[in-house]
Amino acid sequence: MASATETQLVQDDTSGTRAVAAGAVGLASLLFAISLLALFEVLTISDPVAGLPVVALLGGLLVVLGGVVVVFGVGSRLGYVQTTPRSTAGLVAGTAFGGVWFVVGGLVASQTLGLGTPGWLAAALLTGGVAFAVTTLTREDVGSTGPAGAIALLGGVVFLGDVIGPSWVWELGWEQPASFTAEFVIPTVTLCCALLAGWAAAKAYGGFGAKGRHTGAYLLVYLNALAIVGVLFLLVAFTVYKGLPGLFTGVAVGAGAGPEITLFGVTVALPVYWPFVMEGVALLNDFNGVLPAIVGTIWLVVGAVLFAVPLGVGAAVFLTEYAERGRFTQVVEVATNGLWSTPSIVFGLFGFAFLIPRFGGNKSLLAGMLTLGFMLLPLVVITSREAMLAVPDEYRDASAALGVSKWQTVRSVVLPAALPGVVTGVILGVGRIAGETAPILLVTAGAPFVEGRQTVDVIGSFQFTGSPPFVSNPALLEATSALPYQLYALITAGVGLGDNVANPDQFQWATALVLLVVVLSFYAVGIAARYYFRRKLQYE
Repeated sequence: MASATETQLVQDDTSGTRAVAAGAVGLASLLFAISLLALFEVLTISDPVAGLPVVALLGGLLVVLGGVVVVFGVGSRLGYVQTTPRSTAGLVAGTAFGGVWFVVGGLVASQTLGLGTPGWLAAALLTGGVAFAVTTLTREDVGSTGPAGAIALLGGVVFLGDVIGPSWVWELGWEQPASFTAEFVIPTVTLCCALLAGWAAAKAYGGFGAKGRHTGAYLLVYLNALAIVGVLFLLVAFTVYKGLPGLFTGVAVGAGAGPEITLFGVTVALPVYWPFVMEGVALLNDFNGVLPAIVGTIWLVVGAVLFAVPLGVGAAVFLTEYAERGRFTQVVEVATNGLWSTPSIVFGLFGFAFLIPRFGGNKSLLAGMLTLGFMLLPLVVITSREAMLAVPDEYRDASAALGVSKWQTVRSVVLPAALPGVVTGVILGVGRIAGETAPILLVTAGAPFVEGRQTVDVIGSFQFTGSPPFVSNPALLEATSALPYQLYALITAGVGLGDNVANPDQFQWATALVLLVVVLSFYAVGIAARYYFRRKLQYE
Protein backbone atom coordinates (compact mmCIF):
# COMPACT_ATOMS: atom_id res chain seq x y z
CA MET A 1 0.00 0.00 0.00
CA ALA A 2 2.82 2.35 0.91
CA SER A 3 4.58 1.45 -2.32
CA ALA A 4 1.44 2.20 -4.33
CA THR A 5 1.02 5.53 -2.53
CA GLU A 6 4.66 6.44 -3.20
CA THR A 7 4.31 5.52 -6.87
CA GLN A 8 1.22 7.74 -7.17
CA LEU A 9 3.06 10.64 -5.54
CA VAL A 10 6.01 10.23 -7.92
CA GLN A 11 3.64 10.17 -10.91
CA ASP A 12 1.84 13.28 -9.69
CA ASP A 13 5.14 15.07 -9.15
CA THR A 14 6.42 14.01 -12.56
CA SER A 15 3.26 15.11 -14.32
CA GLY A 16 3.41 18.48 -12.55
CA THR A 17 7.01 19.13 -13.51
CA ARG A 18 6.32 18.02 -17.07
CA ALA A 19 3.46 20.51 -17.16
CA VAL A 20 5.88 23.27 -16.08
CA ALA A 21 8.35 22.23 -18.77
CA ALA A 22 5.55 22.08 -21.35
CA GLY A 23 4.48 25.59 -20.31
CA ALA A 24 8.06 26.79 -20.85
CA VAL A 25 8.07 25.22 -24.33
CA GLY A 26 4.77 26.92 -25.11
CA LEU A 27 6.12 30.26 -23.82
CA ALA A 28 9.21 29.90 -26.02
CA SER A 29 6.98 29.20 -29.03
CA LEU A 30 4.87 32.26 -28.21
CA LEU A 31 7.97 34.45 -27.98
CA PHE A 32 9.18 33.00 -31.26
CA ALA A 33 5.91 33.93 -32.98
CA ILE A 34 5.78 37.44 -31.46
CA SER A 35 9.37 38.14 -32.48
CA LEU A 36 8.61 37.08 -36.06
CA LEU A 37 5.62 39.43 -36.16
CA ALA A 38 7.73 42.26 -34.75
CA LEU A 39 10.57 41.53 -37.17
CA PHE A 40 8.19 41.96 -40.11
CA GLU A 41 6.65 45.03 -38.45
CA VAL A 42 3.23 43.45 -38.08
CA LEU A 43 3.71 44.48 -34.45
CA THR A 44 5.61 47.62 -33.52
CA ILE A 45 7.88 47.28 -30.49
CA SER A 46 6.59 50.53 -28.98
CA ASP A 47 2.89 49.65 -29.41
CA PRO A 48 1.01 48.52 -26.29
CA VAL A 49 -0.17 44.93 -25.95
CA ALA A 50 -2.41 44.25 -22.94
CA GLY A 51 -1.39 47.66 -21.62
CA LEU A 52 2.36 47.00 -21.96
CA PRO A 53 4.77 48.05 -24.72
CA VAL A 54 5.88 45.13 -26.85
CA VAL A 55 9.50 45.51 -25.74
CA ALA A 56 8.48 45.37 -22.06
CA LEU A 57 6.26 42.36 -22.72
CA LEU A 58 9.09 40.56 -24.48
CA GLY A 59 11.48 41.37 -21.65
CA GLY A 60 9.09 40.10 -18.99
CA LEU A 61 8.35 36.89 -20.83
CA LEU A 62 12.06 36.27 -21.41
CA VAL A 63 12.76 36.68 -17.68
CA VAL A 64 9.99 34.20 -16.84
CA LEU A 65 11.18 31.74 -19.46
CA GLY A 66 14.83 31.96 -18.43
CA GLY A 67 13.96 31.64 -14.76
CA VAL A 68 11.80 28.55 -15.31
CA VAL A 69 14.51 26.88 -17.39
CA VAL A 70 17.26 27.56 -14.85
CA VAL A 71 15.10 26.46 -11.89
CA PHE A 72 14.14 23.27 -13.71
CA GLY A 73 17.78 22.40 -14.33
CA VAL A 74 18.81 23.11 -10.76
CA GLY A 75 15.81 21.14 -9.45
CA SER A 76 16.82 18.19 -11.59
CA ARG A 77 20.40 18.38 -10.34
CA LEU A 78 19.27 18.47 -6.71
CA GLY A 79 16.88 15.58 -7.21
CA TYR A 80 13.62 17.48 -6.84
CA VAL A 81 12.68 16.64 -10.44
CA GLN A 82 12.75 13.08 -11.73
CA THR A 83 14.92 13.03 -14.89
CA THR A 84 17.52 10.80 -16.51
CA PRO A 85 20.28 13.19 -17.66
CA ARG A 86 23.56 12.11 -19.17
CA SER A 87 26.92 13.07 -17.75
CA THR A 88 27.37 15.94 -20.22
CA ALA A 89 25.33 17.95 -22.71
CA GLY A 90 27.90 17.17 -25.42
CA LEU A 91 30.50 18.98 -27.48
CA VAL A 92 28.00 20.23 -30.06
CA ALA A 93 25.90 21.99 -27.41
CA GLY A 94 29.06 23.23 -25.71
CA THR A 95 30.41 24.73 -28.94
CA ALA A 96 27.05 26.38 -29.68
CA PHE A 97 26.69 27.93 -26.23
CA GLY A 98 30.35 28.87 -26.16
CA GLY A 99 29.96 30.74 -29.46
CA VAL A 100 26.78 32.50 -28.31
CA TRP A 101 28.30 33.65 -25.03
CA PHE A 102 31.53 34.65 -26.79
CA VAL A 103 29.50 37.09 -28.90
CA VAL A 104 27.46 38.29 -25.91
CA GLY A 105 30.52 38.84 -23.75
CA GLY A 106 32.34 40.70 -26.49
CA LEU A 107 29.37 42.98 -27.22
CA VAL A 108 28.81 43.82 -23.56
CA ALA A 109 32.51 44.52 -23.00
CA SER A 110 32.94 46.67 -26.10
CA GLN A 111 29.60 48.48 -26.33
CA THR A 112 28.42 48.75 -22.71
CA LEU A 113 31.68 48.83 -20.76
CA GLY A 114 33.63 50.61 -23.51
CA LEU A 115 36.67 48.31 -23.35
CA GLY A 116 39.19 48.33 -26.16
CA THR A 117 40.09 45.44 -28.40
CA PRO A 118 42.24 43.55 -25.83
CA GLY A 119 39.56 44.07 -23.15
CA TRP A 120 36.55 42.92 -25.13
CA LEU A 121 38.45 40.00 -26.65
CA ALA A 122 39.47 38.81 -23.18
CA ALA A 123 35.92 39.19 -21.89
CA ALA A 124 34.53 37.33 -24.90
CA LEU A 125 37.00 34.47 -24.44
CA LEU A 126 36.22 34.30 -20.72
CA THR A 127 32.42 34.20 -21.10
CA GLY A 128 32.61 31.80 -24.05
CA GLY A 129 35.01 29.52 -22.18
CA VAL A 130 32.85 29.49 -19.05
CA ALA A 131 29.74 28.65 -21.08
CA PHE A 132 31.61 25.87 -22.88
CA ALA A 133 32.92 24.45 -19.60
CA VAL A 134 29.50 24.59 -17.90
CA THR A 135 27.90 22.81 -20.83
CA THR A 136 30.47 20.07 -21.30
CA LEU A 137 31.85 19.48 -17.79
CA THR A 138 28.62 19.43 -15.79
CA ARG A 139 25.69 17.07 -15.90
CA GLU A 140 23.33 17.42 -18.83
CA ASP A 141 20.48 19.00 -16.87
CA VAL A 142 22.63 21.91 -15.65
CA GLY A 143 24.74 22.07 -18.81
CA SER A 144 21.67 22.43 -21.05
CA THR A 145 19.51 24.72 -18.95
CA GLY A 146 22.12 26.97 -17.32
CA PRO A 147 23.61 28.75 -20.36
CA ALA A 148 20.26 28.79 -22.20
CA GLY A 149 18.26 30.14 -19.27
CA ALA A 150 20.97 32.70 -18.46
CA ILE A 151 20.90 34.12 -22.00
CA ALA A 152 17.11 34.48 -21.82
CA LEU A 153 17.35 36.15 -18.41
CA LEU A 154 20.01 38.55 -19.67
CA GLY A 155 17.94 39.48 -22.70
CA GLY A 156 14.87 40.08 -20.56
CA VAL A 157 16.77 42.27 -18.08
CA VAL A 158 18.28 44.30 -20.92
CA PHE A 159 14.82 44.97 -22.37
CA LEU A 160 13.15 45.70 -19.03
CA GLY A 161 16.00 47.98 -17.94
CA ASP A 162 15.67 49.97 -21.17
CA VAL A 163 19.30 49.28 -22.02
CA ILE A 164 17.92 48.47 -25.45
CA GLY A 165 14.69 50.39 -25.91
CA PRO A 166 12.49 51.49 -28.81
CA SER A 167 14.75 54.47 -29.60
CA TRP A 168 18.03 52.54 -29.33
CA VAL A 169 20.40 52.73 -32.32
CA TRP A 170 23.81 51.14 -32.72
CA GLU A 171 26.03 53.13 -35.07
CA LEU A 172 28.61 50.73 -36.50
CA GLY A 173 31.18 53.41 -37.29
CA TRP A 174 32.13 52.04 -40.69
CA GLU A 175 33.30 54.18 -43.59
CA GLN A 176 29.85 53.86 -45.12
CA PRO A 177 26.97 54.85 -42.79
CA ALA A 178 25.41 51.75 -41.23
CA SER A 179 23.49 51.07 -38.04
CA PHE A 180 21.36 48.52 -36.23
CA THR A 181 18.03 49.81 -34.95
CA ALA A 182 15.85 48.53 -32.14
CA GLU A 183 13.17 47.44 -34.61
CA PHE A 184 15.62 44.83 -35.90
CA VAL A 185 17.73 43.99 -32.84
CA ILE A 186 14.96 43.44 -30.26
CA PRO A 187 12.99 40.85 -32.32
CA THR A 188 16.22 39.14 -33.44
CA VAL A 189 17.56 38.83 -29.88
CA THR A 190 14.18 37.56 -28.69
CA LEU A 191 14.12 35.02 -31.52
CA CYS A 192 17.54 33.64 -30.58
CA CYS A 193 16.76 33.55 -26.85
CA ALA A 194 13.44 31.81 -27.49
CA LEU A 195 15.13 29.15 -29.63
CA LEU A 196 17.87 28.42 -27.07
CA ALA A 197 15.62 28.45 -24.01
CA GLY A 198 12.87 26.55 -25.84
CA TRP A 199 15.35 23.86 -26.83
CA ALA A 200 16.47 23.51 -23.20
CA ALA A 201 12.85 23.43 -22.00
CA ALA A 202 12.00 20.75 -24.55
CA LYS A 203 14.93 18.63 -23.33
CA ALA A 204 13.68 19.09 -19.78
CA TYR A 205 10.18 18.05 -20.84
CA GLY A 206 11.66 14.83 -22.26
CA GLY A 207 13.58 14.19 -19.04
CA PHE A 208 16.95 14.86 -20.69
CA GLY A 209 18.88 11.84 -21.96
CA ALA A 210 18.14 10.43 -25.41
CA LYS A 211 14.43 11.23 -25.20
CA GLY A 212 15.15 14.80 -24.15
CA ARG A 213 17.55 15.34 -27.02
CA HIS A 214 14.98 14.04 -29.49
CA THR A 215 12.33 16.31 -28.01
CA GLY A 216 14.62 19.32 -28.27
CA ALA A 217 15.48 18.48 -31.87
CA TYR A 218 11.77 18.12 -32.71
CA LEU A 219 11.05 21.53 -31.24
CA LEU A 220 13.75 23.18 -33.34
CA VAL A 221 12.45 21.47 -36.47
CA TYR A 222 8.86 22.49 -35.72
CA LEU A 223 9.81 26.10 -35.00
CA ASN A 224 11.88 26.22 -38.17
CA ALA A 225 8.90 24.91 -40.16
CA LEU A 226 6.67 27.45 -38.39
CA ALA A 227 9.08 30.22 -39.36
CA ILE A 228 9.12 29.15 -43.01
CA VAL A 229 5.33 28.97 -43.20
CA GLY A 230 4.98 32.19 -41.22
CA VAL A 231 7.38 34.12 -43.46
CA LEU A 232 5.60 32.81 -46.56
CA PHE A 233 2.22 33.76 -45.12
CA LEU A 234 3.45 37.22 -44.13
CA LEU A 235 4.93 37.87 -47.57
CA VAL A 236 1.73 36.84 -49.31
CA ALA A 237 -0.46 38.70 -46.82
CA PHE A 238 1.65 41.86 -47.09
CA THR A 239 1.51 41.76 -50.90
CA VAL A 240 -2.26 41.24 -50.80
CA TYR A 241 -2.71 44.05 -48.28
CA LYS A 242 -0.66 46.51 -50.33
CA GLY A 243 -1.97 45.42 -53.72
CA LEU A 244 -5.73 45.12 -53.19
CA PRO A 245 -6.49 48.89 -53.25
CA GLY A 246 -4.85 49.34 -56.65
CA LEU A 247 -6.14 46.05 -57.99
CA PHE A 248 -9.80 46.91 -57.45
CA THR A 249 -9.62 50.58 -58.39
CA GLY A 250 -12.41 51.49 -60.81
CA VAL A 251 -14.23 48.15 -60.71
CA ALA A 252 -17.82 48.43 -61.94
CA VAL A 253 -20.58 45.81 -62.05
CA GLY A 254 -23.79 46.07 -64.04
CA ALA A 255 -25.39 45.48 -67.40
CA GLY A 256 -23.09 46.76 -70.14
CA ALA A 257 -20.44 47.94 -67.67
CA GLY A 258 -17.62 45.96 -69.24
CA PRO A 259 -15.98 46.13 -72.66
CA GLU A 260 -17.55 44.57 -75.73
CA ILE A 261 -16.27 41.22 -76.97
CA THR A 262 -17.16 39.14 -80.01
CA LEU A 263 -17.89 35.44 -79.61
CA PHE A 264 -18.90 33.33 -82.63
CA GLY A 265 -19.84 36.45 -84.55
CA VAL A 266 -21.97 37.88 -81.73
CA THR A 267 -20.86 41.06 -79.93
CA VAL A 268 -21.79 41.28 -76.25
CA ALA A 269 -20.87 43.65 -73.42
CA LEU A 270 -19.45 42.05 -70.29
CA PRO A 271 -21.35 42.74 -67.05
CA VAL A 272 -18.11 43.41 -65.15
CA TYR A 273 -15.51 46.09 -65.77
CA TRP A 274 -12.22 45.44 -63.98
CA PRO A 275 -9.77 48.00 -65.37
CA PHE A 276 -6.59 46.61 -63.87
CA VAL A 277 -6.94 43.24 -65.60
CA MET A 278 -8.94 44.40 -68.65
CA GLU A 279 -6.98 47.46 -69.76
CA GLY A 280 -3.51 48.34 -70.89
CA VAL A 281 -1.94 51.79 -70.59
CA ALA A 282 -3.31 54.77 -72.49
CA LEU A 283 -3.41 58.52 -71.95
CA LEU A 284 -7.20 58.63 -72.26
CA ASN A 285 -7.83 55.77 -69.84
CA ASP A 286 -9.51 56.65 -66.58
CA PHE A 287 -7.73 53.66 -65.07
CA ASN A 288 -4.69 51.83 -66.42
CA GLY A 289 -4.09 48.10 -66.26
CA VAL A 290 -1.74 45.24 -67.02
CA LEU A 291 -3.77 43.05 -69.41
CA PRO A 292 -1.04 42.85 -72.13
CA ALA A 293 1.55 41.88 -69.50
CA ILE A 294 -0.72 39.17 -68.08
CA VAL A 295 -1.31 37.64 -71.50
CA GLY A 296 2.40 37.88 -72.36
CA THR A 297 3.36 36.09 -69.14
CA ILE A 298 0.87 33.29 -69.74
CA TRP A 299 2.07 32.73 -73.32
CA LEU A 300 5.71 32.71 -72.22
CA VAL A 301 5.03 29.99 -69.64
CA VAL A 302 2.79 27.96 -71.95
CA GLY A 303 5.37 28.07 -74.75
CA ALA A 304 8.20 27.10 -72.40
CA VAL A 305 6.22 24.15 -71.03
CA LEU A 306 5.24 22.94 -74.53
CA PHE A 307 8.91 23.09 -75.56
CA ALA A 308 10.57 21.63 -72.46
CA VAL A 309 8.21 18.95 -71.18
CA PRO A 310 8.15 16.65 -74.26
CA LEU A 311 11.92 16.97 -74.70
CA GLY A 312 12.63 16.50 -71.00
CA VAL A 313 10.34 13.51 -70.53
CA GLY A 314 11.65 11.91 -73.74
CA ALA A 315 15.24 12.36 -72.60
CA ALA A 316 14.37 10.89 -69.19
CA VAL A 317 12.73 7.87 -70.83
CA PHE A 318 15.84 7.21 -72.94
CA LEU A 319 18.27 7.65 -70.04
CA THR A 320 16.23 5.51 -67.66
CA GLU A 321 14.84 2.75 -69.85
CA TYR A 322 17.18 2.40 -72.83
CA ALA A 323 20.65 3.87 -72.17
CA GLU A 324 23.23 1.72 -70.44
CA ARG A 325 24.42 3.03 -67.12
CA GLY A 326 27.90 4.36 -67.78
CA ARG A 327 30.01 7.40 -68.46
CA PHE A 328 27.50 8.90 -70.89
CA THR A 329 24.64 8.91 -68.41
CA GLN A 330 26.94 10.27 -65.69
CA VAL A 331 27.97 13.15 -67.94
CA VAL A 332 24.31 13.88 -68.69
CA GLU A 333 23.50 13.90 -64.95
CA VAL A 334 26.31 16.35 -64.23
CA ALA A 335 25.26 18.55 -67.17
CA THR A 336 21.58 18.70 -66.20
CA ASN A 337 22.37 19.45 -62.56
CA GLY A 338 24.77 22.17 -63.64
CA LEU A 339 22.27 23.69 -66.06
CA TRP A 340 19.56 23.81 -63.40
CA SER A 341 21.98 25.68 -61.11
CA THR A 342 22.98 28.14 -63.83
CA PRO A 343 21.87 31.74 -63.10
CA SER A 344 18.95 32.95 -65.16
CA ILE A 345 20.93 35.89 -66.55
CA VAL A 346 23.24 33.39 -68.29
CA PHE A 347 20.23 31.83 -70.05
CA GLY A 348 19.16 35.33 -70.98
CA LEU A 349 22.57 36.07 -72.49
CA PHE A 350 22.38 32.78 -74.40
CA GLY A 351 19.03 33.78 -75.86
CA PHE A 352 20.29 37.27 -76.64
CA ALA A 353 23.42 36.01 -78.42
CA PHE A 354 22.12 32.84 -80.07
CA LEU A 355 18.34 33.06 -80.58
CA ILE A 356 17.68 36.71 -81.35
CA PRO A 357 20.05 36.87 -84.38
CA ARG A 358 18.20 33.88 -85.86
CA PHE A 359 14.77 35.48 -85.40
CA GLY A 360 15.39 38.66 -87.34
CA GLY A 361 17.66 40.36 -84.81
CA ASN A 362 14.74 41.63 -82.70
CA LYS A 363 13.39 40.65 -79.31
CA SER A 364 10.43 38.32 -79.66
CA LEU A 365 7.94 36.19 -77.79
CA LEU A 366 9.32 33.05 -79.44
CA ALA A 367 12.86 33.81 -78.22
CA GLY A 368 11.48 34.23 -74.70
CA MET A 369 9.56 30.95 -74.88
CA LEU A 370 12.65 29.03 -75.99
CA THR A 371 14.92 30.72 -73.43
CA LEU A 372 12.56 29.93 -70.56
CA GLY A 373 12.10 26.46 -72.05
CA PHE A 374 15.85 25.85 -71.87
CA MET A 375 15.73 26.98 -68.23
CA LEU A 376 12.90 24.54 -67.49
CA LEU A 377 14.36 21.60 -69.42
CA PRO A 378 17.04 20.47 -66.88
CA LEU A 379 14.56 20.23 -64.01
CA VAL A 380 12.08 18.28 -66.14
CA VAL A 381 14.84 15.81 -67.06
CA ILE A 382 16.02 15.46 -63.45
CA THR A 383 12.61 15.01 -61.84
CA SER A 384 11.22 12.82 -64.62
CA ARG A 385 14.20 10.52 -64.41
CA GLU A 386 13.96 10.27 -60.63
CA ALA A 387 10.23 9.55 -60.89
CA MET A 388 10.85 6.76 -63.42
CA LEU A 389 13.65 5.27 -61.33
CA ALA A 390 11.24 5.18 -58.39
CA VAL A 391 8.86 2.91 -60.31
CA PRO A 392 9.48 -0.62 -58.95
CA ASP A 393 11.21 -3.02 -61.31
CA GLU A 394 8.48 -5.57 -60.53
CA TYR A 395 6.14 -3.52 -62.72
CA ARG A 396 8.51 -3.86 -65.68
CA ASP A 397 9.14 -7.55 -65.04
CA ALA A 398 5.42 -8.32 -64.81
CA SER A 399 4.78 -6.49 -68.06
CA ALA A 400 7.64 -8.29 -69.81
CA ALA A 401 6.36 -11.65 -68.52
CA LEU A 402 3.08 -10.97 -70.31
CA GLY A 403 4.92 -10.57 -73.61
CA VAL A 404 4.53 -6.76 -73.75
CA SER A 405 7.19 -4.92 -75.74
CA LYS A 406 9.64 -2.50 -74.16
CA TRP A 407 7.96 0.61 -75.56
CA GLN A 408 4.51 -0.56 -74.59
CA THR A 409 5.77 -1.19 -71.06
CA VAL A 410 7.22 2.30 -70.88
CA ARG A 411 4.09 3.89 -72.33
CA SER A 412 1.48 1.89 -70.39
CA VAL A 413 3.25 1.10 -67.10
CA VAL A 414 6.26 3.30 -66.36
CA LEU A 415 5.01 6.68 -67.55
CA PRO A 416 1.59 6.50 -65.83
CA ALA A 417 3.24 5.49 -62.55
CA ALA A 418 5.81 8.29 -62.86
CA LEU A 419 3.38 11.04 -63.91
CA PRO A 420 2.83 12.50 -60.40
CA GLY A 421 6.59 12.97 -60.02
CA VAL A 422 6.89 14.45 -63.51
CA VAL A 423 4.09 16.92 -62.79
CA THR A 424 5.80 17.89 -59.53
CA GLY A 425 8.97 18.77 -61.43
CA VAL A 426 7.02 20.82 -63.94
CA ILE A 427 5.29 22.69 -61.09
CA LEU A 428 8.63 23.58 -59.49
CA GLY A 429 10.07 24.69 -62.82
CA VAL A 430 7.06 26.82 -63.76
CA GLY A 431 7.25 28.51 -60.39
CA ARG A 432 10.77 29.61 -61.25
CA ILE A 433 10.42 30.67 -64.87
CA ALA A 434 7.09 32.51 -64.42
CA GLY A 435 8.76 35.12 -62.23
CA GLU A 436 12.05 35.50 -64.07
CA THR A 437 12.95 39.02 -65.16
CA ALA A 438 16.48 38.93 -66.60
CA PRO A 439 15.81 36.57 -69.55
CA ILE A 440 12.61 38.42 -70.46
CA LEU A 441 14.44 41.73 -70.29
CA LEU A 442 17.11 40.52 -72.72
CA VAL A 443 15.13 38.50 -75.27
CA THR A 444 11.40 39.37 -75.12
CA ALA A 445 10.46 42.70 -73.62
CA GLY A 446 9.71 45.71 -75.76
CA ALA A 447 8.01 48.75 -74.30
CA PRO A 448 7.28 48.34 -70.57
CA PHE A 449 3.67 49.40 -71.02
CA VAL A 450 1.62 48.35 -74.05
CA GLU A 451 -0.98 50.86 -75.11
CA GLY A 452 -4.67 49.98 -74.91
CA ARG A 453 -5.74 46.35 -74.94
CA GLN A 454 -3.20 45.20 -77.51
CA THR A 455 -2.55 41.68 -76.30
CA VAL A 456 -0.42 39.23 -78.22
CA ASP A 457 -2.72 37.06 -80.35
CA VAL A 458 -0.78 33.84 -80.83
CA ILE A 459 -3.66 31.59 -81.86
CA GLY A 460 -5.25 34.03 -84.30
CA SER A 461 -1.96 34.91 -86.01
CA PHE A 462 -1.20 31.54 -87.56
CA GLN A 463 -0.96 31.77 -91.34
CA PHE A 464 -0.40 29.00 -93.89
CA THR A 465 2.12 29.64 -96.65
CA GLY A 466 3.05 27.90 -99.86
CA SER A 467 6.71 27.48 -98.96
CA PRO A 468 8.55 25.85 -96.04
CA PRO A 469 7.88 25.84 -93.17
CA PHE A 470 4.33 26.24 -94.61
CA VAL A 471 3.10 28.13 -91.54
CA SER A 472 3.98 31.49 -90.02
CA ASN A 473 2.95 33.43 -86.97
CA PRO A 474 3.97 37.10 -86.87
CA ALA A 475 2.84 37.42 -83.24
CA LEU A 476 5.57 35.04 -82.10
CA LEU A 477 8.23 37.27 -83.64
CA GLU A 478 7.04 40.45 -81.94
CA ALA A 479 8.30 41.86 -78.67
CA THR A 480 5.79 41.85 -75.85
CA SER A 481 5.53 42.81 -72.21
CA ALA A 482 5.35 40.50 -69.20
CA LEU A 483 4.49 41.01 -65.56
CA PRO A 484 8.02 40.54 -64.12
CA TYR A 485 9.49 42.99 -66.63
CA GLN A 486 6.70 45.51 -66.08
CA LEU A 487 7.20 45.30 -62.32
CA TYR A 488 10.93 45.79 -62.85
CA ALA A 489 10.23 48.87 -64.95
CA LEU A 490 7.87 50.26 -62.33
CA ILE A 491 10.14 49.82 -59.34
CA THR A 492 13.79 49.17 -60.20
CA ALA A 493 14.16 51.24 -63.35
CA GLY A 494 11.94 54.04 -62.06
CA VAL A 495 9.57 54.06 -65.03
CA GLY A 496 6.30 55.71 -64.08
CA LEU A 497 2.89 56.18 -65.61
CA GLY A 498 2.73 59.96 -65.42
CA ASP A 499 -0.33 61.69 -64.04
CA ASN A 500 -2.65 58.92 -65.22
CA VAL A 501 -2.22 57.05 -61.94
CA ALA A 502 -3.15 58.83 -58.72
CA ASN A 503 -1.02 56.53 -56.54
CA PRO A 504 1.96 54.90 -58.34
CA ASP A 505 2.72 52.73 -55.27
CA GLN A 506 -0.71 51.13 -55.53
CA PHE A 507 -0.08 50.30 -59.20
CA GLN A 508 3.26 48.70 -58.33
CA TRP A 509 1.87 46.58 -55.52
CA ALA A 510 -1.17 45.61 -57.58
CA THR A 511 1.14 44.46 -60.39
CA ALA A 512 3.10 42.38 -57.87
CA LEU A 513 -0.15 40.88 -56.58
CA VAL A 514 -1.31 39.95 -60.09
CA LEU A 515 2.08 38.31 -60.78
CA LEU A 516 1.73 36.36 -57.53
CA VAL A 517 -1.78 35.24 -58.49
CA VAL A 518 -0.64 34.14 -61.96
CA VAL A 519 2.24 32.09 -60.53
CA LEU A 520 0.01 30.53 -57.87
CA SER A 521 -2.54 29.72 -60.55
CA PHE A 522 0.05 27.70 -62.45
CA TYR A 523 0.90 25.95 -59.19
CA ALA A 524 -2.79 25.20 -58.62
CA VAL A 525 -3.18 23.70 -62.08
CA GLY A 526 -0.10 21.54 -61.56
CA ILE A 527 -1.19 20.38 -58.10
CA ALA A 528 -4.65 19.51 -59.42
CA ALA A 529 -3.07 17.50 -62.26
CA ARG A 530 -0.78 15.66 -59.84
CA TYR A 531 -3.73 14.86 -57.56
CA TYR A 532 -5.73 13.60 -60.54
CA PHE A 533 -2.99 11.23 -61.70
CA ARG A 534 -2.40 9.94 -58.18
CA ARG A 535 -6.09 9.22 -57.74
CA LYS A 536 -6.17 7.52 -61.13
CA LEU A 537 -3.26 5.27 -60.15
CA GLN A 538 -4.98 4.30 -56.91
CA TYR A 539 -8.16 3.17 -58.66
CA GLU A 540 -6.46 1.30 -61.50
